[in-house]
Amino acid sequence: MLPFNFRYFKPQTAQEAVGVYQGAKNQQEIPFYFSGGTELITLGRIGLDYADDVIDLKGLPGYGEIFFHDQFLVIGAGATLTSIEENKNFPLLSKTVSEIADRTARNKITIGGNICGKIFYREAVLPLLIADSLVGIMGAGGLAYKPLNDIFNQTIQLQDGEFVFTILIEKEFLNLSYFTQKRRKQWKTGYPLVTIAAIKRDEEIRMAFSGVCPYPFRSKEMEKDLNDNSLAPEDRAYRAIGSLPSPILDDVEGSKEFRLYVLKNMIADAIRELEGEKVGQ
Repeated sequence: MLPFNFRYFKPQTAQEAVGVYQGAKNQQEIPFYFSGGTELITLGRIGLDYADDVIDLKGLPGYGEIFFHDQFLVIGAGATLTSIEENKNFPLLSKTVSEIADRTARNKITIGGNICGKIFYREAVLPLLIADSLVGIMGAGGLAYKPLNDIFNQTIQLQDGEFVFTILIEKEFLNLSYFTQKRRKQWKTGYPLVTIAAIKRDEEIRMAFSGVCPYPFRSKEMEKDLNDNSLAPEDRAYRAIGSLPSPILDDVEGSKEFRLYVLKNMIADAIRELEGEKVGQ
């Protein structure tokens, strides 16, 4: 149970959802877009989140659908991690989300909720960053599509009242050689020590990370070192971690030193896998 009362709305159109949000703001209230609801429940119970008005987006047409349109795979932001895991049209994304939480939680967590959440791992965003995905953002001016890499800086940069409605991935990225791996300190479904997602496109490796810093990221500087074919995989990995953003996490899941040790080995493994042209595990 949540320790506060709230008003519940289930709009039937995206425009109606934005209108309810703006109306709540005009009344000096705190509105909350609700998708899977796991984060509001988790953080609300311990006093780290609050809402006067909960706006349930699950009834919006197309919000939870996965389909092909022209050259894109279209994933509604309300699609659950389980549905993406089972869809398998983008194997890298399916495999990455299959390692998030447990099956019961994945049945509720949506991809939009994961990539926009306050819990900083947000692992579902990693394949989307390296696949140059487009994000459809709904706001007062309607639906606008923006490159994810342009608007993602530690988190998705949304204006007040906006929400992610859909995600588009070009078909050319769907079946590239890939690598994804999650290392945990303990438990099969625990928080990640380090998560990596990587692809090889046009003979170059792209890689994104979670669990290393207090936000997920893709680094073009690191990718320069990852693609220096004159060096062995271990040396490329060692050089790449010299370009990591800071701070490096140092917490109960793992010390800074241990994280960097694990990360270096995972990067080297990813390079070997991708340069052998093997599809990820």
